[in-house]
Amino acid sequence: MESRMTARQLDRSVPRPRLLKGADGWWFLGPAGTARLKDHHVTPSGELRPSVEKHLQAKGLFDTWAYRAYSLTVLTSTHCNLGCAYCFQNIERDPTGGSRPRRIGYARLSSTTITSALDFAGRRMAEAQLEQLTVTLMGGEPLLNPEGCRELLSRASAYGLRSATMISNCALLTKPQARALADVGLDLVQVTLDGDRDDHDRIRVRRSDSGGTFDTIVRNIAAAMRTTSIRFIIRVNVSHHNHAGMPLLLDRLSDALDASRCTLYFALVGDVGIGYSNGLLASTDAAEEFTRWYRRALDLGFEIPRPRAYVPCQSCSFEDGRYGAVVSADGSLSSCWDTAGKPGWEVGSLDNGYLPPEETKDRWVSCDELNDYGGDPSVFRSFRDRVDAWILDQLTAAGQL
Repeated sequence: MESRMTARQLDRSVPRPRLLKGADGWWFLGPAGTARLKDHHVTPSGELRPSVEKHLQAKGLFDTWAYRAYSLTVLTSTHCNLGCAYCFQNIERDPTGGSRPRRIGYARLSSTTITSALDFAGRRMAEAQLEQLTVTLMGGEPLLNPEGCRELLSRASAYGLRSATMISNCALLTKPQARALADVGLDLVQVTLDGDRDDHDRIRVRRSDSGGTFDTIVRNIAAAMRTTSIRFIIRVNVSHHNHAGMPLLLDRLSDALDASRCTLYFALVGDVGIGYSNGLLASTDAAEEFTRWYRRALDLGFEIPRPRAYVPCQSCSFEDGRYGAVVSADGSLSSCWDTAGKPGWEVGSLDNGYLPPEETKDRWVSCDELNDYGGDPSVFRSFRDRVDAWILDQLTAAGQL
């Protein structure tokens, strides 16, 4: 049901429903809820029949909602301790073929920039009549500036901090760091793994010595779980380099971690790096692999993400930044994570606000817009819809939907 138009042609600020073919009928994913439909509710071309659409509208499933909190994403450091070849923040490959690709310029969040970021967020919150704030700590690797992470969260409490997330590789997440961050409001960490141990350690390597990181990351997550209430989202990047090892990865994680405190999802790696491409295409076979992994994850007690309608990102979907902002460590504003810290992609600054739309129209990109999954974008959408429909079928069978 999603339009075939590109993200640039669509109004990003408008929620869009999805219509997915399940094992027994169809799934309607609306901005305000989910409905299970029979085959006769949908036309042969895959569109809602007018009477059904009218019924779903009357039930409120097309309704939009008001945001409850302002979303502030801050890069605390643009440096990273890892040298992943596909990283979207790389601007040049390592000429020696090693693990030190040239990255975006160095900047480190300071107390002065924290003041500017929170003042900026406070003004935007007042304009949008929002009284709560959500914060996402990001990098580079945010834990290369742990003091900045703690100070930002501690001071954000005065602005109605509702929740705090950190996007981290977790190689530096020691028990003292985890406890200190939890004490100032951190409640969720997203970490990426690149397959099972051997595959991960070939892909996600340290910049200092090209050494592997898998055991360190898993050990740090387990220790943080024992000493804090932090929950974890484990994103598993999938490519032709690592997909064969996913079953073993799931068993290994189940043995080491409390699966009930982990949301696990698999993400096909898009071609965003310099000189990197993923040979695993979004095919029917790939969709079947993904569903097998999700089935095993559910059997082991992991949570998996519930598919939803297209929901506007608070930062990149509104070109006046009314509901969210992405701030680099130097105080520059970007439209989304993918362009944060990249020269030439700035859309404003904390001191001066957003630039006029005519100056930012070619720099304002939305989440995932720069990713290339190979071939016709409709093929990737079909792959994603097939996997999501299977997840909905399984969650329903398990009584979780």
